[in-house]
Amino acid sequence: MCGITGFYLPRANSSHPAHRLTAGGLLQHRGPDRFDNWVNQEQTLGFQHYRLAIVDLSPAGAQPMHSTDGRWVIVFNGEIYNHTELRQRLEVEGSAPRWRGHSDTETLLAAISAWGLRKTLDACAGMFAIALYDRAERCLTLARDRIGEKPLYYGYLAGALCLASEPKALRSVACSSLKLNAGAVAAYMRLGYVPGSESIYEGILRLPPGSLVTFTEQDIENGLMPSPIPYWSLSQIVQHRAGNSSAPSTQQTLDGLDKVLRQSVKQQMAADVPLGALLSGGIDSSLIVGLMQAQSLSPVHTFSIGFEDATVDEAPHARRVASHLGTLHTELYVSAHDALDLVTRLPKIFCEPFADSSQVPTVLVSQMARQHVTVALTGDGGDELFGGYDRYFRVAREYPRIQALPLPLRKVCAQLLKVTPLSMINAMVGLLGNPGNLSNPADRIRKIAEVLSSESPSALHRGMITLWNPSEFMFDVIENQTVFSGELPPAPTLIEQMMLADSLCYLPDDLLVKVDRSAMAFSLECRSPFLDHNVVEFAWGLSLEQKAAFGEGKWLLKKLLERYIPRQLFDRPKQGFGIPIGNWLRGPLKPWANDMVGYCRSRNGFDIFDSDKVALTLSEHLTGSRNWEHKLWTVLMFIAWLEANE
Repeated sequence: MCGITGFYLPRANSSHPAHRLTAGGLLQHRGPDRFDNWVNQEQTLGFQHYRLAIVDLSPAGAQPMHSTDGRWVIVFNGEIYNHTELRQRLEVEGSAPRWRGHSDTETLLAAISAWGLRKTLDACAGMFAIALYDRAERCLTLARDRIGEKPLYYGYLAGALCLASEPKALRSVACSSLKLNAGAVAAYMRLGYVPGSESIYEGILRLPPGSLVTFTEQDIENGLMPSPIPYWSLSQIVQHRAGNSSAPSTQQTLDGLDKVLRQSVKQQMAADVPLGALLSGGIDSSLIVGLMQAQSLSPVHTFSIGFEDATVDEAPHARRVASHLGTLHTELYVSAHDALDLVTRLPKIFCEPFADSSQVPTVLVSQMARQHVTVALTGDGGDELFGGYDRYFRVAREYPRIQALPLPLRKVCAQLLKVTPLSMINAMVGLLGNPGNLSNPADRIRKIAEVLSSESPSALHRGMITLWNPSEFMFDVIENQTVFSGELPPAPTLIEQMMLADSLCYLPDDLLVKVDRSAMAFSLECRSPFLDHNVVEFAWGLSLEQKAAFGEGKWLLKKLLERYIPRQLFDRPKQGFGIPIGNWLRGPLKPWANDMVGYCRSRNGFDIFDSDKVALTLSEHLTGSRNWEHKLWTVLMFIAWLEANE
């Protein structure tokens, strides 16, 4: 794991701003063990590498690395988990070089020399962002892992193609010339993160997962931006499964899942540094830790976060799981004051605006874990692969009911609910005895009003995941469809369409960004066994009925987990890795929230927001008349990001 940067100039210019990328320190948090720089003889292309040494701690694993034949130069961020098997294959073929060490980078480079990049990517199991220069063809190729665990940004700055693991490094080249991407801002306000292949900055792109892009010398000279080419497509895998009618028995399915997941965990436990796991006590992380402990001769080191607010505290569950498995368990209890200490640092950690409030515990558990280990396994990906989110089933259940009512009637009802005073809605719910035991019933019913007029399942799903409708409070709204379309991709069932949509967007652009930035802020490498492409392909080879039998999300994972942990230790409603952000904003975070809104008003909403609307939203939340916790966190984190990056 590490950080990489690089540049490619159309002509020699040693004073070009792109050479600032050689200055070390910008991404040191991603790789504190060593910084190395290489620039070609013509001074037109350079790579920089910040190393976090995980496999082969010797100088033999240092980058940028050159192939033995001198043709290839590589910088690489990530891990190739099956590199030992690839070495053996090269040796059997007689294609192996004289090995200098045992790093996965050396194996990767030898495989590229022997097989070419495309065939090597097909053979690799891992997470990675790669920049590869071919001296013979004078071309630069960028590649990213299949699911999007490792980030890679690139774009033309001052006439040079520049690349980096995080956009903060690119800012050093662009200085003040970077402009906000209006479409990305609108998508961020809707989702709480920037989705797709664009970034928050105009002209800076993110390489899509499972793709590569090649720049020739002619492309660089003419400032051309070739389109990325997929070398692996989850959508195609899902479509292929749609025609597969085979249905193995439950026992065969469980055995198959156990085998492929156990192999993934085994490969990802390989490291030359201390290793542990992040344990929430939920199904996914508990299963990963169970598989780790089953294959370890010593207690696995596990880490969890607890909260003083019992409604969101999962630490007792994690503690019981750890006790049953016999792990070496460490936990940290977090207060609102801890969040206050952290909140001003979040914009620097995340580089782009980011408002998944679980970023707070993720940053804190990463900081704690790094005091003991350098690598930690996580349970990320289980929900998207096995139907773990309640909204999947809510949309599938509610849309036929909504559709049963004529659309004109639904639109009238939705409008009436929107204009009915909140006090009247609360009073009516009270008269009915609050049959759903709703907290903040008016807010919940207003949310229903927003989705009541949905004309398609995609629209209903989009309404459920929307935080702010950008047109509510933004000026000159341009919802760039290349950033966020909101349309559900093709899949055999509606629930699988939502699972696939999350796998293509929410997983790489929210969850994996959160884990990468949070962990790398403290030089911690996080690995996700569920996201091994063999596990992903196995899971999508199963029908929805096999994964979520009887309408129960993650039914198959629960059955497998029973082999390692008694069901009573995990059989409870899904809680999520959340924080009591609403209460904190009314308490210790209130001064910070007021400061952010005041800053927004003093800058006239940055010509982006209706600052009066933002201020009203905060006021309603602070008085308790509305619960705007998620909306507020989204806009507050954006304001904080703008302030930190002025």
